[in-house]
Amino acid sequence: MAHIIRTVRRDHAPQAQRLKADVCIAGAGISGVSAALEAARLGKRVVLFDALPMLGGQAVGSIIGTFCGLFSNGPNRRQLTHGIADGILRDLGASGDLHHKVGPLTTVVYYDEVALGRWIGQQILDAGITVVLGAVLREVVREGNRVAQVQLATRYGDVHVDADGFVDASGDAALTWNAGFSCREPDTPIYGTQMFVMEHIDETHLPSREAFTERVKARARSYGIERDDGLFFQFPGRGTAAFNMTHIETPLDPVAASHVAIEGRQQVDKVIAFLKAEYPEVYGQARVRAYALPGIRQTRWIVGQHHLTTDEVRAATRFPDAVALTSWPVELHGDAKGYQWEPFGDDHVHSVPLRSLLPEGSENLVVAGRCVDADAAALSSIRVMGPCIAMGAAAAHALDLAGPLGKVSEIPTASLRERLSFNLQ
Repeated sequence: MAHIIRTVRRDHAPQAQRLKADVCIAGAGISGVSAALEAARLGKRVVLFDALPMLGGQAVGSIIGTFCGLFSNGPNRRQLTHGIADGILRDLGASGDLHHKVGPLTTVVYYDEVALGRWIGQQILDAGITVVLGAVLREVVREGNRVAQVQLATRYGDVHVDADGFVDASGDAALTWNAGFSCREPDTPIYGTQMFVMEHIDETHLPSREAFTERVKARARSYGIERDDGLFFQFPGRGTAAFNMTHIETPLDPVAASHVAIEGRQQVDKVIAFLKAEYPEVYGQARVRAYALPGIRQTRWIVGQHHLTTDEVRAATRFPDAVALTSWPVELHGDAKGYQWEPFGDDHVHSVPLRSLLPEGSENLVVAGRCVDADAAALSSIRVMGPCIAMGAAAAHALDLAGPLGKVSEIPTASLRERLSFNLQ
């Protein structure tokens, strides 16, 4: 069969593809996926876009490897976040792609990032959500205090999305920033992590977490490793582990950010040299299965209608307009050598108010995930995946209650609380 080849030439300015949605969501990480699936469940036409050419954001691409903040603390711990978390725990648990690590206080759920990416993709397809991947946010069009349109650039041409409501789940407040609303940036660096996964690990000789941490503190410097409190997440029975042993700066400058993506892998190679030399019986035959994309904890976030403070977190404040609950500790990575870890006691549960998700001056824009408004320490306790899932669901319901012409800040708090009761027990 003969193949026909066409010769083409661009002879006019390309026209942007136009999409219309009820809800447009920036960012396909865990909070954006939660918002998209909840909005679709509410019967909304949803457009979900992301700068990466894949779904899952940092949960998949940066191989975070753990669900943190899903459960409360102590002996009477319970699951605080439901929604898509229930489906993930059910389905990945059934396939053997989860492992619950129950500590004396906190509960962490290890997951296989490939399985999670597959689950997210299938759920998005089944929900009929329109996805635009590899889409860089070029421009945001406002009509007064309302966002009317986002203009995206892709390698295949521009896409313009008109919507009644918008969710900024970008992680960097990209939609809020480009819409011209006020944002915050840290005065000092808040470090990210270059994660990586190793396979073919000999699990029969694994050191204890305590012994490993002690060895890192004693020997890291001799290998050129600056962070001396690193740890690993061993997935039992698979011979694989995810490593959280680096600190990388996460600048907003495009050239500097590109450099970090290379420098982070160089840090990983130093860690691998440490592992193989110090534990040859465990890691001698191991190899890197995947270098993750740079993991970002905090870069730019919004100025909201409420600035959540560390004191409010420590006081286990339950706000009247709470949309998410968590017990996760303050986990502030403000030092290249280590991080601040401030756990809370049994039965401590703090909340995130809707007002911290609403950019000051906006009417139809809700933020979900790590760019909501809080001080740096407070944000470090609510940016983990449990409350991020809850915030995504809350964003979808808040926009639904506001309707196509309403103001999210004026929705009835009692109505929202009733809708989100599954995440507020």
